[in-house]
Amino acid sequence: MPDTSTLESTTFNLEGGLVIDKSTFVMQPGQALELTNFEPDIKGGYRRINGFRKYVNQTLPITNDTSEKTLMTCVFADRVVAARGEKIFSAGSTELSLKIKSTASMTGSGSIAVDSTAGFASSGTLQINDEIFTYTGIAAFAFTGVTRATSSTTAANHALNDAVSENWTTRDTGRTSADKYTFERFNFDGNDKLICVDGANAPVVFSTAMATTDVSESSVSGSKFVTAFRNHMFFAGKSTTPQTVVFSEPFDEDDFDAADGAGSIKVDDTIVGLKVFRDSMFIFCENRIFKLTGSSLSNFAVEPVTRNIGCINGDTIQEFAGDLMFLGPDGLRTIAGTARIGDVELGTVSKNIQGLFDKNIDDASLFESVTIPDKTQFRLFFTKGTVAENRTRGVICVMKETGFEFSEILGIRPSCTDSFITEGDVIVLHGSFDGFVYRQEKDNTFDGRTILGRYRGPDIHFGDAGLRKHMHRLIVNYEPEAAVSADISLRYDNGSGTDPAPYSLVTSAVGAQYGNAIYSTASSTLQSTYGGGSVPLLRQPVEGSGFTIALKVDDDGVSSPYSLKGFQLEYQVGARR
Repeated sequence: MPDTSTLESTTFNLEGGLVIDKSTFVMQPGQALELTNFEPDIKGGYRRINGFRKYVNQTLPITNDTSEKTLMTCVFADRVVAARGEKIFSAGSTELSLKIKSTASMTGSGSIAVDSTAGFASSGTLQINDEIFTYTGIAAFAFTGVTRATSSTTAANHALNDAVSENWTTRDTGRTSADKYTFERFNFDGNDKLICVDGANAPVVFSTAMATTDVSESSVSGSKFVTAFRNHMFFAGKSTTPQTVVFSEPFDEDDFDAADGAGSIKVDDTIVGLKVFRDSMFIFCENRIFKLTGSSLSNFAVEPVTRNIGCINGDTIQEFAGDLMFLGPDGLRTIAGTARIGDVELGTVSKNIQGLFDKNIDDASLFESVTIPDKTQFRLFFTKGTVAENRTRGVICVMKETGFEFSEILGIRPSCTDSFITEGDVIVLHGSFDGFVYRQEKDNTFDGRTILGRYRGPDIHFGDAGLRKHMHRLIVNYEPEAAVSADISLRYDNGSGTDPAPYSLVTSAVGAQYGNAIYSTASSTLQSTYGGGSVPLLRQPVEGSGFTIALKVDDDGVSSPYSLKGFQLEYQVGARR
């Protein structure tokens, strides 16, 4: 039996996130040199991210050609509103458990009997397997006025209990040369509304019943940006007036009479985005940032926040963790308003991963961002039309008590995004270049593609890089949410030593209690001990020696999400170099 009386140990929690601008020699053991498709967890450690799935199984209908990408996706009135080509569509939730109750109606037009139509629109489209139907009415347990095999699909046989999902219904047409949309949810008169602009056409306003009305004012037709502030609607980004903000009269998004309180503001730089934060509206420009204060035409005032830095793209601006976050030329920045003096302070928060921005900003043709409030998380995506989806990169930023932590996303390629809280549920959406709308934070794959995760820590010298360490055992503290399958590797002396083969991190049980766990089964070489609860400790004898050691976890893409919490390394000290 080996002598373990002289064993020493080092334990460290996984925290600090991705760091690529420091020497591995001075990094903290819990930080990461690589952290891909893991997210810094507000509960501690690094969690393998969730996947995404189609929100609706039907692509947005093509209006001109198959190259049309999704131009907008947003949540409004318990529905999803999305745009592609020259049209805007809506669809309800696909989270409904809806099944066919009779196959008799599948032979032709008429009705489709289901277990319930609750939550569905009074008319629209449905999908059963690969066939799409239109319907003109609903009863409690049936869709009526049904027409089969629409949207270029073919009539097919369907079985009892086949799933029925709602599909896209056309809501607005004729939006010629529409580009990427921006939108605003607002309520001026007690009625929720949605306003959308696309850089080419008149702004369009949606009611909760999905009725649409165009804003008739010519000075705002072709606007790229829109926001509501102090009960006025503000528009900017028109190609002929790129430095001008136009606002409506109070409480009316379609009245621009100066006598009623409407007007315009001009700044000395090209506007790239508008965002309301606390008691001000911020006007983001290419090289400058301004702040609008006041409550009406009589006292609106514009003052510069900074004339030294601007915003790369307005789609990166998000209210996040009590600040406004945006992408500047030198990385992610915040505008932090302090209540004490009402001042504005600018600061770069992404210095630890500046190399990622240096690598991706110039190459990206499209930027998208979302927030996930329950995780205090901001996601930024770099999209390039010529880069495949599985190679598209993004950044995760998490606000923790100790500050911002970062990781990297690989494999999500959005053309538009939205995140919204409804009835306590955070809905995160992205549209794609394939014409689908996807819901993030769902399932364990990227719509069927594996999620490849990687953690690689820095080289740990245990306080003295001149002493050799003979490794005996690795203890992994992790929290599985379901079955986990990954590999753990040890890397000695910056890769110059002889490294053992990877060890398997595999478990098919979640939260096993002591006395119920199976040890050293054929499915795993790891020996598991459980102290109760849902956080197992996996104890693995290891081989090899070196002056420094680095740990790496490779997720093979079939695991459910899990959190890596920390490691303990047990070793004997050897001779000095």
